[in-house]
Amino acid sequence: MTAPTTTRGASGAGGPGTGAGRGTRPAPPRRRPAAPGPGRFGPGRFGMKKQEAIAGWVFVAPALIGFLAFFVWPAVSGLAYSFTDFDLLTPPEFIGLDNYVRLVQDPLFWNALGTTTWYVAINIGLQTVLALGIAVLMHRLTQSMVVRGIVILPYLIANVVAALVWFYMFDFQLGIVNEIIDWTGLDRVAFFGESAWAIPTVALINVWRHMGYTALLIFAGLQTIPKEVYEAGVIDGGSEARMFRSITLPLLRPVLAMVLVVTVTGSFQIFDTIAVTTQGGPVNSTRVINYYIFDIAFNRFDFGYGSAMALALFLLLAVFTFVQLRLTRADKSDLG
Repeated sequence: MTAPTTTRGASGAGGPGTGAGRGTRPAPPRRRPAAPGPGRFGPGRFGMKKQEAIAGWVFVAPALIGFLAFFVWPAVSGLAYSFTDFDLLTPPEFIGLDNYVRLVQDPLFWNALGTTTWYVAINIGLQTVLALGIAVLMHRLTQSMVVRGIVILPYLIANVVAALVWFYMFDFQLGIVNEIIDWTGLDRVAFFGESAWAIPTVALINVWRHMGYTALLIFAGLQTIPKEVYEAGVIDGGSEARMFRSITLPLLRPVLAMVLVVTVTGSFQIFDTIAVTTQGGPVNSTRVINYYIFDIAFNRFDFGYGSAMALALFLLLAVFTFVQLRLTRADKSDLG
C-alpha cells in the first residue's frame, strides 16, 4: 500500500514555512463597504434633522403667533393709520402728513413729552443710584437668597395695586403719611393734588417698586467681575470707596448700559400709575405722553393722530437708545 501523502502547512516543525513546496497563508477576505444607514451621512440623519426642525417650530409657534398678532400687526396698522383721519366709526381717510404737522404744532404734545422727560429723570436717577447701592451691598456683604427675595418682592406686586396702595397712603385727609406729617406739627401735603408734588410722587412710587428688580440685574453683572481683581486691590491698600470707583464701576459699565436702556425705555412708557391716581391732573401736570396718546385715541376716537404720536415716541426712543449705547460703549468690556 502506498502511504497517504500530506501537505505541509504554512509552517514546518522547525520554523516558519518559506520553501517553495510549502503552503501559503490565505489572504483575508475583503470587507465590503457598508450601505449608508442612519449614520452621519445617511438619509436617517437628514430625517432626524427635519423632525427636530418641525418640533422646534411647533414650540416656537405660539410665541411667534403672539408676536405677529400683538406686536407686528398693530405696529404696521398704526403706521398706516398715522397717515389717515380715522375715528373707528367711519372708514379711514388718507390725509398724508397732516397728523405730523398737527403734532409739531400741538402744545399739549410737547407738554406731555416734557412731563414724561421730567418723570424719567427723577425715576431713573433715584432708581439707578439706589439699585446700585443695594446690589453692591448684597455682593460685598451677603448673597443670601432670602435677601434677594425680599429685594425683589415689591416688583412682584401688580403696578396698579402698588399705585392704589400708595395713593391711599398719601391721601390728604386719611393717608397715614399725612397723619404722620400732621403729628409732627407740619402742614399736610397734597401729594397728588399739587403740580409741584404730583410727578415726584408718582416717580417715587415706581422707584420703590422697580429698584429691587434693577438691583438684581446689577447684582448679576457684579457676579461676572473676578474676585481676584478685588483681592489685588486689597493687597494694594485700596479702600472700599476706591475699589468701587476704580474697579466696580469701570467693569460694570456694559451691564449698567443695558440696565439704563431697559429702565429708560420702560419709564417712557409710564401709564398705569397715572391712570389710577391722577388721570393727568392737576392741570396737565402729570399728563405723560402715553396717557395723552390713550386720551386722544380711546377717549376722543382720533386714532389717526394717536397713531402718529405713538410712531413719534417709537422713533424718539430708538434714537435715544442708539445714542445711549454709543456713548456708554455697551458692546465693549474692560474685562478683556
